[in-house]
Amino acid sequence: MNKGEFVEALADRLDVSRAQADRALSAVLDIVSEQLAKGEKVAFTGFGSFEVSKRAARTGRNPQTGATIKIAESSVPKFTAGATLKGAVNGK
Repeated sequence: MNKGEFVEALADRLDVSRAQADRALSAVLDIVSEQLAKGEKVAFTGFGSFEVSKRAARTGRNPQTGATIKIAESSVPKFTAGATLKGAVNGK
């Protein structure tokens, strides 16, 4: 399911226009992104939580040349599924 299909399903479920559903989804995604950028954790009980994880600097290898390269430290978003979501996926 892509964003367009998700917006359509959301509009049908909420009985609102597709434009309203698109704005609502965009607002939710913007809020989650803003909070993660601030280093905050965003948790939806039962569904899961989003947080920022630090990835340490490391040495890698260029696959084309085989030369070693230094990969800088970075922050990456991380999602951990909640119990209700895990149960839904596993059919429980």
